[in-house]
This record gives sequence, structure tokens and C-alpha cells, in this order.
Amino acid sequence: MSLAGTVRKGYVRPLDLKHGRVDMGHGAGGRAMAQLISELFAAAFANEHLDRGDDGAVLPAPAAGERLVVATDAHVVSPLFFPGGDIGCLSVHGTINDLAVMGARPLYLAASFILEEGFPLADLARIVASMAHASRESGVPVVTGDTKVVEQGKGDGVFITTTGVGALPLGREIGGANARPGDAILVSGTLGDHGMAIMAQRESLAFDSEIASDTAALHGLIGAMLDAVPTIRVLRDPTRGGLATTLNEIATQSGVGMELDEAAIPVQPQVAAACELLGLDPLYVANEGKLIAICAADDAEPLLAAMRAHPLGSRAARIGTVTTDPNAFVQIRTSFGGRRMVDWLSGEQLPRIC
Repeated sequence: MSLAGTVRKGYVRPLDLKHGRVDMGHGAGGRAMAQLISELFAAAFANEHLDRGDDGAVLPAPAAGERLVVATDAHVVSPLFFPGGDIGCLSVHGTINDLAVMGARPLYLAASFILEEGFPLADLARIVASMAHASRESGVPVVTGDTKVVEQGKGDGVFITTTGVGALPLGREIGGANARPGDAILVSGTLGDHGMAIMAQRESLAFDSEIASDTAALHGLIGAMLDAVPTIRVLRDPTRGGLATTLNEIATQSGVGMELDEAAIPVQPQVAAACELLGLDPLYVANEGKLIAICAADDAEPLLAAMRAHPLGSRAARIGTVTTDPNAFVQIRTSFGGRRMVDWLSGEQLPRIC
């Protein structure tokens, strides 16, 4: 029996989000690509700017007395799904946090996807739904984006790049070059959770208590901190390379030394156990929902109180002091009463963790 005349002209088969897979047509610029964008991305991220369907978003200027801040981040985490999160929410949280630690108010996000041919559409839909949830929960919409497809074997499922725009008040100058001798060093909570959640998933490690990623958007916490102590000198999220690498970066930028107290640094027992099992140092393990704050010593207690009053800072701790050191060394007083260097890593301790 002929089907001629029974299928409407220009018919595109329904997008099979349960069993379908990404194919090269989804990146070719034709009907299949338009369908993927319309039925998956645009539907998930819907907002007044994205709904226009233009090549970019026309956005209102920031308020008077504010400057624009832009941050961008690429996400290549493996595995794509892990306890506590996935590449989708991670890509939203990571860029929001890059804006927030500058002291900026995050406003908008752009997202770019590189998809590998053959990637399950069900997994893509799950990732996009997670991104959309994180975006709406954070109050920072995805207003524009792009999608490309590469041949099977030339990607790794999905890579996501997000770019964020934020507004920074005039006179607020938070940066890595601002640390001064005598300043207090604070962290917002336990360290190493994200990196060890990834490694536990990769290595199929089981613990009495599951290790979950700490991925979270920190702009609410940072807003509360700045309300309490507007003169915070440095904010930074210790992602790749963890606390140790981030403090070395700040020490170098500021031309100061740092002395940490090992006993004061919060690490969950299961994270410490996993690090010991794998021969890793939790000080170098990535975090995606924690921050480092450096402030004047007199401001440390009010800042700690503000951090601990927020759900994302309930385990905040003062972990060290900025010192005078032309060599910009970071050192730690160990639990055994000794002292050791906390140096830069010579290579990558944990690949593909964000």
C-alpha cells in the first residue's frame, strides 16, 4: 500500500526522548536541529529573552552605579551523573559562582552544548532539565545558547560551556591581590566533597555514608556575607586543585604568605577515608559549592557568624592567617605539631572533575 499523500509535507518525526539518540542531523541546521532546540532546550529554559529565538539576547543595562562582570567556564566532567548532581547543574552553579566571588550579582547565563553523535536523548533531556532547575532555583536565566554535534568517537557524550553576566557595584573591589598580612582565612564548609564524589563513582567505592557532590550556587551566601562585612578582601571558589592550589594562587597574587591550621580544616570522615584509600590529599581535591574568604582579623567573627547562619555555610571555619612572606609560601601546622609546605601541584591530581 502506498503511503503517498498520507504524510504531510515537511513532516518531522516526533523527538523520541525515551529511546532516541543524537544524530548528525541534530547539528546540521535543518528541521531536526530546529526540533531539538525547540522541543528540548527552548522548552526547558523558556524565558522572555530566549523565547524571541534570535541569535543573541538583548538585555537591559545594569542599574546606575554598577559595572558588568563576565565569566565563562567549560564543563567536561566524567561521569556525567554523580551523587549530588550532574554536568547540567554543575555548569550553571560553576559560572554563577565565578561571578559571585567577584562580588557581582549574577544576572544572565548563555549555554553552549557540544554533543556526540549517538548520545542518548534521554540523558540529554535529564541534563537539560537539571540545568533548567538550577537556573530557576538560582534566579539566573539562560537567555541564549548554541548546539553543535560531532561525529561518534570525536567527543565524550556532552560538553557544556556556560558564560555568565553579572553586575558589580561601583567601589566594591574583591580580588586575589587584596590579601594583607594579619588577615583571617575562612572556608564555608567541608572540603573535597565534589572531587571524591566523582572518584567514588568512577572507582565504584562504597562507604557507610555516601559521598555526594557539594555543587551549589553561592551567590545567596555571598550576599549575606557582604551584608555583614562589606569589606571582605578576597573571595574564591576552590574548584580544580582544591583549597591548596587556590590559596597558592591568592598568595602569589597578593605577595603574601599563609599559615593554615590542619586541625581547623573541615573534612568529612568519609571523604578523608576515600582520600587515604586512593592516596590523595583532600587539600587538593575539587569543591563546587564551597568558598574561601579572606578578611581583616577584626571582621572574622562577624563574617563567620553570617556564614554559619546560611544553609550553605553552616560548617564554616577559620582555618588560618595571612603572613608576611616575600616567597608567597603557603604552610600548614599539622595535627602532630609540625609544619609542612602546601605547594602547587606539579600535575593534575584528579582529571575531568568539572
